[in-house]
Amino acid sequence: MSKSSGFFVFKNVVLRFTQIFKKKLKNKKETKMSKLKIAVQKSGRLNEDSMKILKAVGISIDNGKDQLKASAKNFPLEIFYLRNGDIPQYLKDGVVDVAIIGENVLIEKGNDIKIAEKLGFSSCKVSVAVPKGASYNSVKDLEGKRIATSYPNTVNQFLDKNGIKANLHIINGSVEIAPNIGLADAIVDIVSSGSTLFKNGLKEAEVILKSEAVLAVSPKISQDNQAILNKLQFRLQSVLKARQSRYVLLNAPNNKVDDIISILPGMKSPTVLPLAKEGWSSIHSVINKNDFWEIIDELKENGAEGILVCPIENMVI
Repeated sequence: MSKSSGFFVFKNVVLRFTQIFKKKLKNKKETKMSKLKIAVQKSGRLNEDSMKILKAVGISIDNGKDQLKASAKNFPLEIFYLRNGDIPQYLKDGVVDVAIIGENVLIEKGNDIKIAEKLGFSSCKVSVAVPKGASYNSVKDLEGKRIATSYPNTVNQFLDKNGIKANLHIINGSVEIAPNIGLADAIVDIVSSGSTLFKNGLKEAEVILKSEAVLAVSPKISQDNQAILNKLQFRLQSVLKARQSRYVLLNAPNNKVDDIISILPGMKSPTVLPLAKEGWSSIHSVINKNDFWEIIDELKENGAEGILVCPIENMVI
């Protein structure tokens, strides 16, 4: 072998070794990089709403069809698609760090799990329902009755609180059919629109609890992942605050500005800018969407004109 060919072989060996070393170093760094593990319901309305809010906070999820796990492209986050009823146990065991889950499921299966944020979507009720022809005046009418439910802990807490003795039939599935087949006198189940109850000849008799989606946190979350969660929460709070608010722009004569400012809350105070037309100003402010119509009526009565109301995408406070 010539010197030149030997040098060429040696150079290739060194180059290959360098590539392998860099790859191992990169993998080591990647394994050290912490990722927040978040569980969401694997299908249904809660799944859709959960993915929408993650998208709204700027997190891009690379998830294919029927995947059980996916990673975010632009945020240190892994998503686990799980059965709703299994999520509280995964949180307790520290398999996942956080979860977007119905508050009703936490009350039933994870009372000791901390709620970090109420998310304001996927609202529902857990209610007592009875056949349409049945008489129901108060919770006392449940005394000695047979109740079918998928939420035994929630129902028992409700009955104990009201001093009622009843017989529970625990069903995992279509609870609403139980009265029709003679299994129960009443049911306790999730009610959203009430259409399922109506189709099965039932009526809502009493609301036990109101529920919405929440961000729940594992008691075993690490310090590194808590720091990532804080960043996620900051983004969520920005979007949730924006959803509850509206940006208002209006014109008013200068002699009415003080009256109008007293009506508009603003984040600190409304912004007042002079218009090209002498004696007029433009006033900008943020209002709560639930107070919208009452405030608009007051503004018109106090001389406001050209009122423009816009949705807000994010609010960083």
